[in-house]
Amino acid sequence: MNIDERKFQILKALIDDYIMTAAPVGSRTISRKSGVGYSAATIRNEMSDLEELGYLAHIHTSSGRIPSHKAYRLYVDKLMKVVPLSSDEAASIRSHFSSRAGQVEEVVRQAAQVLSDVTRYTSIVTAPQAAQLKIKRLQVVPVSPGQGLMVIVTDSGIVRDAMINYSPALEPDHLYMISKMLSEKLENLPLEQLKPALGELQARLHDHEGLFDALIGAADVASEDTSPEDMVIGGPTNMLEYPEYSDVDKARTVLKVLENRDMLANMLRGSAHMEFTVRIGPENNVPEMQDCSLVTATYRIGDNNVGTIGIIGPTRMNYGKVIAVLDYMGKSLGDILSGR
Repeated sequence: MNIDERKFQILKALIDDYIMTAAPVGSRTISRKSGVGYSAATIRNEMSDLEELGYLAHIHTSSGRIPSHKAYRLYVDKLMKVVPLSSDEAASIRSHFSSRAGQVEEVVRQAAQVLSDVTRYTSIVTAPQAAQLKIKRLQVVPVSPGQGLMVIVTDSGIVRDAMINYSPALEPDHLYMISKMLSEKLENLPLEQLKPALGELQARLHDHEGLFDALIGAADVASEDTSPEDMVIGGPTNMLEYPEYSDVDKARTVLKVLENRDMLANMLRGSAHMEFTVRIGPENNVPEMQDCSLVTATYRIGDNNVGTIGIIGPTRMNYGKVIAVLDYMGKSLGDILSGR
């Protein structure tokens, strides 16, 4: 049995209604919707076919139907409409960041809060992945004879530093000149290429072996990617606002996952290089979250995807709205972190 245009239309109307109300949807409810144009009897027959095809489920306490995970997947892939944010909505989101530019950790924290406030779901925002960023300036700050602090400022304003020990000791003025030379040579280089670039410079210059050895050793620390601890969660208790989580055990299970950074990192796995991902129910790689959906988007600095933003909510999620919010937030984050 194929799904024709009429079934598509009825399924979309049913899912739209269920997303709004969380109540099983009957044929009479759909027939009253403007634009559907079919009798309740016709809709009832089509709903029976959709149930047989696995797109709808029948709740025994109601004559209405609810969408299955399979129905939500079809809805996201073919039926829903993503409406861009209004100018007022966009301005409201952007206004939260106007005074935060340059404070990367605060921008990321604020982004998570805004996402959860706007969508009323739970948000995840990962800090920029350092290896994808570009070097703006590298400096070795003298601390004591033979010891210094390597400081790297990236194009997004993120600062990475590491203590280094080197021999022989160098005069501060000499160290300043070396830092200036390194900054000029390494400017705009992706941070993940720092270690091999320092190795090439060391081989070419045949000087200051001790300092270069220390810098090369510290390069791994400086270009380390984001860990689960660099993830910010917004509105973890928002999930409790939805009837799907009125069961105490189910709510406790979901909240336990939201407190576990490693499990959340596992949920995000595979999202870092995709503009958008939508994982519905069992598509999530964390079994405890198979009654939830996860929608993610990446944000960019220059040409590089540097971080992920995401929304976790019930499978009865307003996917079109969530994708529109993530799209705008991703672009805004990239602009803010780039200093634009």
